[in-house]
Amino acid sequence: MFENFDLQSVFNDYVMPWGINIFMALAIFIVGRWIISGIVNLVQRLLTKSKTDSMLIGFVSSILRAVLLLFVIIAALDQLGVDTTSFIALIGAAGLAVGLALQDSMQNFASGVLLIVFRPFRVGDFIEAGGASGTVEEIGIFATTLKTGDNREIIIPNGAIYSGNIVNNSARDTRRIDMVFGIGYDDDIREAKQIILDIIHADVRILKVPTALVAVGELADSSVNFNVRPWVASSDYWKVRFDMNEKIKLAFDDAGISIPYPQMDLHVNKSD
Repeated sequence: MFENFDLQSVFNDYVMPWGINIFMALAIFIVGRWIISGIVNLVQRLLTKSKTDSMLIGFVSSILRAVLLLFVIIAALDQLGVDTTSFIALIGAAGLAVGLALQDSMQNFASGVLLIVFRPFRVGDFIEAGGASGTVEEIGIFATTLKTGDNREIIIPNGAIYSGNIVNNSARDTRRIDMVFGIGYDDDIREAKQIILDIIHADVRILKVPTALVAVGELADSSVNFNVRPWVASSDYWKVRFDMNEKIKLAFDDAGISIPYPQMDLHVNKSD
């Protein structure tokens, strides 16, 4: 039965070629992983030097490592004689199916990357975006978390933020407060203006430069409207705005200056 069995031929025809292929496949895999580590570390250093967000650096590094490792595995399998053509086609089809199924998620992911790279706002900024407003607590890959003034948490998909207008109220160190105060036509305009100016000059939170504007903005139907526009530090915006409303109302009351409110006169004609 074993008379025609040639051990040397088996070794030369099967063991040696398979051994070489396995050795080469292992070499490709080991050297490939070493090269992948070098590429990923280089990308991480470049992104760190460019001051890219650490979360984005970790995410990009993980994706890059997984993609490169997939190529190395395919190369190793090809060295073993495995037909990788159908395998690559299967991966492509699976990737397309997953991409279509996760279309909205991919949009949120892409928007999250853009938000982290271009930084239209940072953690701690007070913004208006995606139909909501609040202080930014976290910028994630897929969603951004805001905290409202009444301590509610709002989670907005990044796609909704990046596809619309973003108002960053904390982007500048200073802000202008735009207010309108109306007085009656029978009241003294000069006195009312001086009262407003005195209140502005007495508040140390209101900046001297740029100069606050106090001017008659409109002769309305039932009132003379003053446009009052002082400049303050962004962190003082709401405090000064609330205080100004209260102080000017009380000062007008003390001076006998009226603040008109909408009224309707009803005339009734009596007939026999």
